[in-house]
Amino acid sequence: MANFSFILGIIGNVISILMFAAPIKTFKRIMKKKSTEDFKGIPYITTLLSTCLWTFYGLLKPGGLLVVTVNGSGAILHIIYVTLFLIYAPEPLKIQSMKLVAIIDIAFLGAVIAITLVAVHGTTRLTLVGFLCAALNIGMYAAPLAATRTVIKMKSVEYMPFFLSFFQFLNGGVWTAYAVLVKDYFIGVPNGIGFILGAAQLILYFMYYKSSPTKSTEEKGSAHLMKREIQMKDVNGAHENENSRNLHKWKSLPKPSLVRQYSEKLVKTLSNTPSSLGSHNVHDIEKGLKEAH
Repeated sequence: MANFSFILGIIGNVISILMFAAPIKTFKRIMKKKSTEDFKGIPYITTLLSTCLWTFYGLLKPGGLLVVTVNGSGAILHIIYVTLFLIYAPEPLKIQSMKLVAIIDIAFLGAVIAITLVAVHGTTRLTLVGFLCAALNIGMYAAPLAATRTVIKMKSVEYMPFFLSFFQFLNGGVWTAYAVLVKDYFIGVPNGIGFILGAAQLILYFMYYKSSPTKSTEEKGSAHLMKREIQMKDVNGAHENENSRNLHKWKSLPKPSLVRQYSEKLVKTLSNTPSSLGSHNVHDIEKGLKEAH
């Protein structure tokens, strides 16, 4: 039984490290776009606190080597994640996240370690830290649920990474089985809850996965809109050119009012001025002008 629990612990270590490494893809995207977009910082801040406390718990617990190795690795990775999030977050979110890091990951963690080592003695240390770790582990598993509101609102799983939810589901299941074998309820209870929450996240993911726009669909849509816009510009440009030509042609024609004024003046002048043309010629001029109209 002891050998089987050790094997489960090794499997749990591998799955936990894969779970802790799952956000690497997310942070590659953040670094590429130089923006945290709609990603939430809470999961990484709370997980950093959880992994640090579990490392401390493993150091206090006899035979807690497997707990130390996996959570120590997770703590290092989450220090990197939180740092990158603070670098690329917009100013209001950056200030809010820095306050959370200062309160949760520095002040609270430091206070717990100091009080445990100075004011608490014997097995009470392990019990106190165990309760805190269990509560924070539940918070770590529940933290990605903060993205579910965005998922339901946008009907898209773009901002809820699949592998993070998937490995949380596996991690919770394996560590629950390990805890049952070694009779450690501080590990078993939070991981059992994490197993259930991970399953809920996966169900939500598959509910909205098909309705999420893929990259190729977005690119095709953008290209179609651009092509349509160019075609509309060409059509509008052709109409504008045709209209401008017609307008210019119309402007180049003599205005009827001016022709009429000059014709009336010319007829009046010819009729009042004696000349060798005679009345017959004047009548011919009037007739020609009327035809010109």
